[in-house]
Amino acid sequence: MDDLKRAINEIIEEEIIKIVISNKMNKDVKYNKIAFNLRENKEKQYYQIEKFTDKQVFHENIEENMLEEKLLEYLQENYKQLSAWSSMHTFDLKISKKGRIFLSKKKNDNIKVVNKSHNKEKNYILKEGMLIEPLMDLGIFTKDGKIVNSKYDKYKQINRFIEIIDDEVKKSDFKELTILDFGCGKSYLTFIVYYYFVEIKKINVNIIGLDLKEDVIKRCNEIAEKYNYENLHFEIGDINGFKYNNKVDMVITLHACDTATDYALYNAIKWNTKMIFSVPCCQHELNEQMKAETLSILTRYGIVKERAAALMTDAVRANLLEYLGYKTQLLEFIDIAHSPKNILIRAVKSNVSREKREEALAEVKALIKQFNFDPTLFKLLKEDNLI
Repeated sequence: MDDLKRAINEIIEEEIIKIVISNKMNKDVKYNKIAFNLRENKEKQYYQIEKFTDKQVFHENIEENMLEEKLLEYLQENYKQLSAWSSMHTFDLKISKKGRIFLSKKKNDNIKVVNKSHNKEKNYILKEGMLIEPLMDLGIFTKDGKIVNSKYDKYKQINRFIEIIDDEVKKSDFKELTILDFGCGKSYLTFIVYYYFVEIKKINVNIIGLDLKEDVIKRCNEIAEKYNYENLHFEIGDINGFKYNNKVDMVITLHACDTATDYALYNAIKWNTKMIFSVPCCQHELNEQMKAETLSILTRYGIVKERAAALMTDAVRANLLEYLGYKTQLLEFIDIAHSPKNILIRAVKSNVSREKREEALAEVKALIKQFNFDPTLFKLLKEDNLI
């Protein structure tokens, strides 16, 4: 499995135009071959998958960042061969009966790219070749700024987070920002956010990272000093009780557990924060409260109840932010530590219409009534007469 993943990562380091998976391991495998073709529309690039049976072809479209996952899914115990083409190289991957992986790579001399727009380099914000110290310390970049092959997926995840922030930052002409990072942990991503603003965007920032672990905070401050990141500081503190009297432009909270996310959002709202980027996790609260008479099908099965409650938790948070004047999106995000796909809440202070705000709050109240919920963020806002 590790050898196969490494081989696939080596292939997809380049922008792959076409992939063909073939040579079934046994007759029970449904498709004779599977082809991946790079496509592009006005908004983005994606892969179109063609799955061939004897008489039919089935189609499926996937995001570029799902390519590795899909290749692993199809190759494991189903097919023995993969061929792939980029604008520069041809790759041939073969799997022996004993599961050994053989990968060859050769330069293309005569390949013709039909649509050049399909094969442009990915325009990452944190580009290979940049000397970004946090990425070197993470082991993602070598000392000369090259991406370590086995860390390519983590490199893409970090860029994904920075891109989500950049989508909002580039809409305004910020000169200076104050940013609070709740539950910062070891803070490599906090250091990268600092690098992005100061070195790439040339925006002055003051970033405060907050965590409960004294040793972690001490180490983070030492690293900030090592990098000469003068306006990046870390403090010991609880999201629930943290007090800050100055203006806050952005709040970041990555994997604050259960209701800690609610307290972080509550603080951000109280500070009238311009931008919020939050990746929740461990959403137990509504799962424990969830009861339903007319929709008991959602509470009958443990795994369904757990997932439904988690999604409802973030839907409630998003709607409450909408009610309080934030344009809010729930985006798919893969975190820095290779955990399962998660939801990122992106909320930006905006002129949300009164009608839309009232509708958002009404939906929350209806959900609370239907499932007997008592969400923490709703309670906090109600106690302050904000809803």
